[in-house]
Amino acid sequence: MENIIEVKNITKRFPGIVANDNITLEVRRGEIFALLGENGAGKTTLMSILFGLYGPDEGEIHIRGERVRISSPAHAASLSIGMVHQHFRLIEDYTIAENIILGTEPKRRFLGLFPYVDIKYANRKIADLSKSFGLDVEPEAIIESVGVSMRQRVEILKMLYREAEILIFDEPTAMLAPQEIEYLLGILENLRNQGKTIILITHKLGEVKQIADRCAILNRGVLVGVYDVAETSVDKMAAYMVGRELEDEPLPQEHDFGAEVLTVRDLKVTQHGVTRVNGVTFSVREGEIFSVAGVDGNGQTQLADAIAGLLESSGGEIAISGRDITFTGVRKRVETGLSYVPEDRQDVGLLLDFPLTENLALRRYYKPPFSVRGVLREREFEVFADELIDKFDIRSGRGGKTVTRSMSGGNQQKAIVAREIELGSNLMIFVQPTRGLDIGATRAIHEHILLQRASGRAILLISMELDEVTMLADTIGVMYEGRLSCIAPARELTIDEIGEYMMGVR
Repeated sequence: MENIIEVKNITKRFPGIVANDNITLEVRRGEIFALLGENGAGKTTLMSILFGLYGPDEGEIHIRGERVRISSPAHAASLSIGMVHQHFRLIEDYTIAENIILGTEPKRRFLGLFPYVDIKYANRKIADLSKSFGLDVEPEAIIESVGVSMRQRVEILKMLYREAEILIFDEPTAMLAPQEIEYLLGILENLRNQGKTIILITHKLGEVKQIADRCAILNRGVLVGVYDVAETSVDKMAAYMVGRELEDEPLPQEHDFGAEVLTVRDLKVTQHGVTRVNGVTFSVREGEIFSVAGVDGNGQTQLADAIAGLLESSGGEIAISGRDITFTGVRKRVETGLSYVPEDRQDVGLLLDFPLTENLALRRYYKPPFSVRGVLREREFEVFADELIDKFDIRSGRGGKTVTRSMSGGNQQKAIVAREIELGSNLMIFVQPTRGLDIGATRAIHEHILLQRASGRAILLISMELDEVTMLADTIGVMYEGRLSCIAPARELTIDEIGEYMMGVR
């Protein structure tokens, strides 16, 4: 089979780090090629070079046998290369069609003189295109009104509309529910069957085993090797990724729970005139992991945001250790004993243009030892950052001085988790805590969560990863259309039963 892409001796450096170190590999026409590695291993950097976002410091790229130096995403598009980024690049108040055609609008002239965009033609073309690839969308729907899986279809259609032949996907299933993941994997196989070449950046080895033909594994910027997926076990892939054999993940040990820490009674949350949380009541006790499962868009994120103080409640009560916090501000809730790892790490969890030192101290910068009589003590920020970077294995090119925006998504996530756990709060809320994390980092985060449980913390875990939910939870609640349709001890529910509650079947 002929090679459609060849990268030869590619090296890319950033301040303090070699992101790609002399990488050479080939991708064959019409295959699904997976790119694996730990957070910060250089996967996204390598694909960003292929997509024209960065230029290599050394090395060559050959597309269809011709040497090219890809200078921009527009240049990449002219070579029939498209990329769906981990964080979608869509304009919220534009329609699906307007987002897809942006920059390549079909233009007509009224009376032969006045130019205008023929949006009706665009709507028809996109409807036809979406049906031909099994990506049904409503072209006139506004982006802010549609869910994550629909937004992903829009990103895929943006590539197909531009007739991309090489499709790069960066963590495409990180925000999808199990049923949506299966649907997307089917789409990727369909695209391959129609002659497209797929490059898949992912940490989910089960998905790689399910659909990929070959995989390349990177470790700290170096290519470990290229392997035939059918002949390589998941355990072996994981070992190559992290550089060691992984032990079985620990399970929570049964123990008695303490007093109620979080109490939620008849909570209602309205957002943009729509009731997102509708009369939810539950509690979380000391030493308990209460996990909320649900398909994206059923109110889980709004529930967590309301408890953390990011959204205003329109009814009901929230209390921490008996203290009513329903109408208190975010800082007061933190000081009452609340830690929060939000779903959106970039818009909510971090100040991306601040250095890592300041992001790690965001919850406590105004207190000693970081601030004394109103004067910030820079050295204390640095000491604290160094401690957390080492403890949580946060990989950054310049240590605490690294601008947070320049870090990989997985290492940004580890920074938030480190900051919130180090608060030592009585209540810890984790929303999609391992989204976009590699297998080693995921297991480390799970260990940290179990340590907090063993220390008597109350933990509210919101996750769409059913394996994560069933592995960690003591108690499971399932949200459907803004309500908790089920609350039960984890040992009494199977994955299939949880899935049925998530889809509203039960």
